[in-house]
Amino acid sequence: MSKPLTCFKAYDVRGQIPNELDEDVVYRIGRAYAEFLQPQRVAVGRDIRESSETFCDVLVRALNDAGVDVYDIGLCGTEEVYFATFSQGFDGGIMITASHNPPDYNGLKFVREQSRPISADNGLKDIRAIAERGEFAEPQQRGAHHTLDVEADYVAHLWNYLDRDALRPLRVVVNAGNGGAGKVVDLLEPHLPFEFIKINHEPDGSFPNGVPNPMLPDNRAATADAVLDAGADLGVAWDGDYDRCFLFDEKGQFIEGYYIVGLLASAFLKRASGDSPVRIVHDPRLVWNTADVVHSHGGETVQSKSGHAFIKEKMRDVDAVYGGEMSAHHYFRDFAYCDSGMIPWLLVTAIISREGRSLSDLVAERIAKFPASGEINRKLENPPAILAKVKETFADQALSVDETDGISIEFEDWRFNLRASNTEPLVRLNVESRGDSELMLRRTAELLTLLEQFET
Repeated sequence: MSKPLTCFKAYDVRGQIPNELDEDVVYRIGRAYAEFLQPQRVAVGRDIRESSETFCDVLVRALNDAGVDVYDIGLCGTEEVYFATFSQGFDGGIMITASHNPPDYNGLKFVREQSRPISADNGLKDIRAIAERGEFAEPQQRGAHHTLDVEADYVAHLWNYLDRDALRPLRVVVNAGNGGAGKVVDLLEPHLPFEFIKINHEPDGSFPNGVPNPMLPDNRAATADAVLDAGADLGVAWDGDYDRCFLFDEKGQFIEGYYIVGLLASAFLKRASGDSPVRIVHDPRLVWNTADVVHSHGGETVQSKSGHAFIKEKMRDVDAVYGGEMSAHHYFRDFAYCDSGMIPWLLVTAIISREGRSLSDLVAERIAKFPASGEINRKLENPPAILAKVKETFADQALSVDETDGISIEFEDWRFNLRASNTEPLVRLNVESRGDSELMLRRTAELLTLLEQFET
């Protein structure tokens, strides 16, 4: 048996090169995926990282060696692998990406038929065990390697989510962060009445302008400044594999993904028809605004553990029309319950056009009603001990304690969620209140002071 693989996370593979992930590990993971799933046809794609092309070649070889026919869609975003898998009826799909991790990282995201997620709860641990063992059955014949262009069909699918004739001419700043999103914007541009201001547009796996992760406040200034300089109606920024998008209003203000979840949920609920309840899935980090919006429109909320694999599984279980995480992952039933970084901003432009209101105006009331801290990350040792200490400190005063994902502790007028990251050595904190920004800030400072005891 080979040494244990440390690159397996809760719902995908992420690892530093070459300490945790190298060509041998990628090959073994590819063979293990085939051994576990027994697929005949698999879609494979890759992001713009400098190591992705080599790793993709190794993965294709591994799958072919296992007797699997590979349909290689080339340089793409994660959602295009999802799209290829469900639209072509493939048995599975694998994306080579490390999303927003530093340049010396890479990874793999896996789906099975109909782009159903594979996570630690339903197969990822088995794939890891097979890869570590390194013993693979020999197929009757080697698989074939095909190339497949899904771009035209993918773009055509995106049009299903909006009425292009109802769109107003908008000025939109787009910041691909030198990731892969720029290519899709260029494909959409001729068919939209928008003027695009493009920054960091060209794909470059060395990330010359920093790792594309707009969740980090330091990474937002370029988009915000461009919105103000151009007098734009909104700004959009993506992470590297563009399965998340981040929105800025016409004032250059970053809009927390939490409030976009509520905005998109309301749009789906407004156009719902029939007697059956419309269900919206959300994660536990920030919940009050989403619940208020959904319930006011007659919908039902369903809570899920954070993470794309878990959200998708829950959405399928309850047949939710839409799901959203405050981390800017947005999921759509008509996209095989998968997340997309392109559908959300297109929907927001449709809402702005239909309502005739600015983005800041569309979310201002919700932000005032449920002010939130935004996600605060701390690099801390021994997250289980930290969560236990925080729970011990607050549980006696709380109305409820929920441990769906980390700990969510609720009081009458404020609540917080504290959880360990599934992909990085971090503890993540989110705090919100009922209409009291000062209370939210005070409680956030109190929690951060408590966490400081554990800083290394």
